[in-house]
Amino acid sequence: MNSEDILDVFREAGALFEGHFILSSGRRSPVFLQKALVFSQPELSARLCQALAAKIKVQFGEISVVAGPAVGGIIPGYELARQLGCRAVFAERVNGQLEFRRGFEFFPNDRILIAEDIVTTGLSFRETVTALGHLPGEVIGGSCIIDRSGGSADVGCDLVALASISFPDYDANDLPDHLAAIPATKPGSRGLA
Repeated sequence: MNSEDILDVFREAGALFEGHFILSSGRRSPVFLQKALVFSQPELSARLCQALAAKIKVQFGEISVVAGPAVGGIIPGYELARQLGCRAVFAERVNGQLEFRRGFEFFPNDRILIAEDIVTTGLSFRETVTALGHLPGEVIGGSCIIDRSGGSADVGCDLVALASISFPDYDANDLPDHLAAIPATKPGSRGLA
């Protein structure tokens, strides 16, 4: 699958929006990918994760655990683990920090892959790397369906992306005129009550 094929999956799910959006990072963009609409359809999730799993096997070899941050890494992490034949776990926020709870276990010989849906700034990824740094096992690398930074985000480990696309994003105080003229909406999940 190439980048246009991946965007076609988002179009098929009605999950590619244009307008003025506030991203989870706080930055602004004329493009928003509502990945929840893609991941609500198991056949689309499987199609994307099967293609990503093939790239992961080539880049990282065998994986024993796929770990993702809640919420964005739960469904792609589970589906990647299914495709890779390994365990799936997720981290969740406790007092603002990501932690692995719910009885999830890690072992010294675990080869851990971090999974996310979409990378913009890499913050959730870096937080997951930090959380895993306190546990047994080795972080082999990370994966995402779309790296919307075009490869420029610091995720704290090697990253395999199914698609790497540089969507424009801007500081809220430095918007181009055409974007500033459109009311902003925040369709993402971070910061929801």
